[in-house]
Amino acid sequence: MSQLCGLAGNESITLCAPLQKLKGEHIPLRKQMENLYEMSISMEEEKDIGAMKEKLLLLRNGVINFVSHLDPHSEKEEGVLFPMVANYIGKDFGPIFVMEYEHDQAKANLKKFLERSAAVELDATITELPPIAQLYNEAYHILQGHFVKEEEILFPMAEKLLTIEEKHRLEKLL
Repeated sequence: MSQLCGLAGNESITLCAPLQKLKGEHIPLRKQMENLYEMSISMEEEKDIGAMKEKLLLLRNGVINFVSHLDPHSEKEEGVLFPMVANYIGKDFGPIFVMEYEHDQAKANLKKFLERSAAVELDATITELPPIAQLYNEAYHILQGHFVKEEEILFPMAEKLLTIEEKHRLEKLL
């Protein structure tokens, strides 16, 4: 545990190009997530079942698009960055364990949302649809906090831990 001290401090740190790239990918992902969250809230507040179903379909299409951007980003982290950092700090507890757990939780909620929104029946009632949107909302909240943890803890920690050679390898693999 003592090796972790000072690795995720609050001081400003300049990230190497590949870590900056991963951090930069959060910007459009975050914007997409926020737009979808607003759509979800709007759908939940709808009083007309027809309009609610229409908004759910729009939300579903937006989530499909979002996942098509999120998955490649997650794969870079899970397949390249997390294992590199885990070589120093392990992965059975601590930051890497948390990051992987949050990835799994967000993906599970997004998958359930897509499955349930695809299976909406024509005779679905107005009370049956908001819980479907809540699955997206849960993924949204997980990812909001997750991005902050990566930006404020994981990326600065990786910057301090990884050697120049590892950073070059990271850049090639991303």
